[in-house]
Amino acid sequence: MRYIIKPDVNIDFVGKRYLAFAFSIALTLAGVLAIVFRGGLNMGIDFAGGTIIQVKFTETVDIQKIRSALEPLGVASSAIQQIGSPTDQEYIIRTNIHEETETSVSEKIHSELERIFGKGKVEIRRVEMVGPKIGKDLREKALLTVYYSLLFMAVYIAGRFESKWTKSILISAGLFGGLKLLEAMGIGYGILSVVALVVTIVLFWFFHLPYSLGAILSLIHDVMMTVGIFAILNKEFDLTVIAAILTIIGYSLNDTIIVFDRIRENIRKERGVDFKTIVNNSVNQTLSRTILTSGTTLIVVVALLIFGSAVIKDFAFALFIGVLTGTYSSIFIAVPVLILYEEKLAAQKIKEPALLNKPSRA
Repeated sequence: MRYIIKPDVNIDFVGKRYLAFAFSIALTLAGVLAIVFRGGLNMGIDFAGGTIIQVKFTETVDIQKIRSALEPLGVASSAIQQIGSPTDQEYIIRTNIHEETETSVSEKIHSELERIFGKGKVEIRRVEMVGPKIGKDLREKALLTVYYSLLFMAVYIAGRFESKWTKSILISAGLFGGLKLLEAMGIGYGILSVVALVVTIVLFWFFHLPYSLGAILSLIHDVMMTVGIFAILNKEFDLTVIAAILTIIGYSLNDTIIVFDRIRENIRKERGVDFKTIVNNSVNQTLSRTILTSGTTLIVVVALLIFGSAVIKDFAFALFIGVLTGTYSSIFIAVPVLILYEEKLAAQKIKEPALLNKPSRA
């Protein structure tokens, strides 16, 4: 087979945009409902606070026996996870203890495990403690980091595709100043981030920045999808997942830029052709490159999922979701926003002459 995607392929992506919208809305709502019913995301130690202790045993042990051994310390409900290969006999114990020092917590657990499994058969390899205030601060900073990355990406798109660097920089500067003002007023970072996103979307629409609007909506879609699936599966949400989300934002934008660039080229070459046709042709023309890029990236991510250690699996899983949704959103979220904007302009052009020609009442 010479081509993965034939050069003359003509799939009606534009015609399927409403079906894609419905799918995205349904999955996003499912994620939001999962977060609401579970009382929030399953926050890791980084965000919730607590202590991580990595232990190594010299012989095979059962996780349930470890949990029973920790019961006298009041940490029997701790999350215990095996890491590495089964022959390594290494475990991560995550507790919500953060009032004591790292040394005292690890010493208590070490002595209790030695009492049950035998002296010299347990080794404490790593102890990390995060206090509740630090966890809260990390949550807040993570929210703002994701928002600022979305905003700066949108500013780049405005300059690259719409030659409106000044306007986009002024908008971002105003948003940045407004955020700092609201932050000083003591408004919570969760509400702050949501309000900032909504205001950003409204401003991009009002100031006629359709490419930036399409890009930021597709990036928000990717973030929401990743967070939603983590909520549905009740997977732990920590700093490694935030790192994955920031990686996803960069990856998804790269894919969106490829499609936008081809649309811009075709608009110049195919003057007089219907905009929807230009958009659909552009997506089909970049389809082979998109599939090859996403496919090779997914091979690496799947290898991390299968062969990577337990510590990196959540990072790899988030990337796996992000690569899929990033490819999907470039075609079915970012591009349809451009069509929606063009339809709005066309409707205005029809409406304005009609208002001018409307007879005045005597």
